[in-house]
Amino acid sequence: MTRFPSFNKERICAVLGLSRASVYKVQKLVSKDEVLRQQILSVMSAHPSYGHRRIALALCIGKKRVRRVMKLYGIKPYKRKARWRKRRDERRPEAEYQNLIKGLCPLSSGIVYVGDFTYLRWNKRFVYLATFMDLFTREIVGWSISTKHTKEFVLEAFWDAVLNTGLPKVVHTDQGSEYCSKEYSELMGKLGIQISMSKKSSPWENGYQESFYNNFKTDLGLEFERFETPGELIEAIHQVIFYYNNQRIHTTLKMPPNVFKHKHLY
Repeated sequence: MTRFPSFNKERICAVLGLSRASVYKVQKLVSKDEVLRQQILSVMSAHPSYGHRRIALALCIGKKRVRRVMKLYGIKPYKRKARWRKRRDERRPEAEYQNLIKGLCPLSSGIVYVGDFTYLRWNKRFVYLATFMDLFTREIVGWSISTKHTKEFVLEAFWDAVLNTGLPKVVHTDQGSEYCSKEYSELMGKLGIQISMSKKSSPWENGYQESFYNNFKTDLGLEFERFETPGELIEAIHQVIFYYNNQRIHTTLKMPPNVFKHKHLY
């Protein structure tokens, strides 16, 4: 009976010309990567829209390490495709208001609000959500839900923001007909608020809100039809806004908006 020589780690290292330390180091690295993989999957389970930057912040480790392990194991976060809305009123003349917040960095809360609205297709109809964000804290300070996008609908969201945080100095939006309405501009004038607007067909000039809505729909879930009643959908919307304000890590702030607000304002 032919006997073959036994191969242990020392003999393998000798044959391959490797040091034992390097073999143990590789094994240890693989073990650490597997642990990190489980941690990454756990974070993504709780926060479906997180990419490698937010995951790194949540785990308090370097983003390059997270990105390497995600690439190693083929872990990919869900990313919604950016879809800029095409306004029905594109032939309307340019608004008289300029973009006042370009390059602006407010030093306090309650100085600049940025507003916008989006829609959710549910039960063969649309449900609209209007929001106003404080540009300093990135917190959603006011919102309104409706089955119609009207000037009254966006003004309800604005008044909700005012009741929560007070009157701002500047309000920035796009050139939607709701924000260009006579009622809207007259109200801002009476309150002494400066109106700021993005250029037509330039959604990136209000990227704060566009980014929020992109992640909001991911956090809300893609199958809106799972909500059996309007009340369930509205409750879910409120929960996601609360989650965004209080728990979701904002990559610019490195923490949730409410945590940032309490850290820097109190």
